[in-house]
Amino acid sequence: MHLYKTAEGFLIKRKDEFRLIDQKLEWDELINRDNLHSYLLELWNTGKNKPVNQTDLERIILAPVGTQEVWAAGVTYYSSRLARMEESQDSGGGDFYSRVYQAERPEIFFKATPGRVVGHRQAFRIRRDSTWDVPEPELTLLATSSGKIVAYTIGNDVSSRSIEGENPLYLPQAKTFDDCACLGPCLFVPDVPICLSSLVSIEIKREGANVFSGDTTLSQMKRSFDDLIGYLFRECTFANGVFLMTGTGIVPGNDFSLQSGDEVSISIDSIGTLTNFAEKKK
Repeated sequence: MHLYKTAEGFLIKRKDEFRLIDQKLEWDELINRDNLHSYLLELWNTGKNKPVNQTDLERIILAPVGTQEVWAAGVTYYSSRLARMEESQDSGGGDFYSRVYQAERPEIFFKATPGRVVGHRQAFRIRRDSTWDVPEPELTLLATSSGKIVAYTIGNDVSSRSIEGENPLYLPQAKTFDDCACLGPCLFVPDVPICLSSLVSIEIKREGANVFSGDTTLSQMKRSFDDLIGYLFRECTFANGVFLMTGTGIVPGNDFSLQSGDEVSISIDSIGTLTNFAEKKK
């Protein structure tokens, strides 16, 4: 099932049918439950059928976040390890990324407050003080307050490679700023974990022309989802659950940097496509 948070209420999609949930729960209360899949099935049976075409749906979609924080994991793919090492070589920080890739403890960092998250077809920010910026397509987990993974969505961990590459200690500035995280277009709520053969792909268009594309599969991740969530919850509590971006396996070449107006579309099997637009404030 797919669960959409929209300007017209909460929609459940099964196959090609949509139903509007007839209930008064807030978003946080709805999604922060360990039995989310079975609960949505109950709501489906009492929901009101709502014909929705794709154009209308995209017009009303909101980011699938309530009061949840967004965290992220880094260097979970070998390709990401190589990219981080290369960009930090001049600062002497390249070895850090090689070590964390091999270490038992993963790299986990805070990404965004809910107010810094943008949804499907909204604009994300490019930092004005950055010269090298990239999108990072990532499967994103939704875990409940008990630490159980109950849903998945698509994330774009927008990053400044020039700032992070200058010094690894600048990571918070490279990652966290206004409109720095994209989530959506919905929550994918399966009755079994997402398949590791699922394809993750990205396409970036500039003035209508494709300027970058790439893909990978979830099976290329070095760490398991449960391992990442386990470390996140070791000394943190999340009253209404939490989103965790799981790292990227697609890294554009050193000659690529986002420009204002770029259209970034990220697709993950079973979930859908998240599209956003780059914007650099003057």
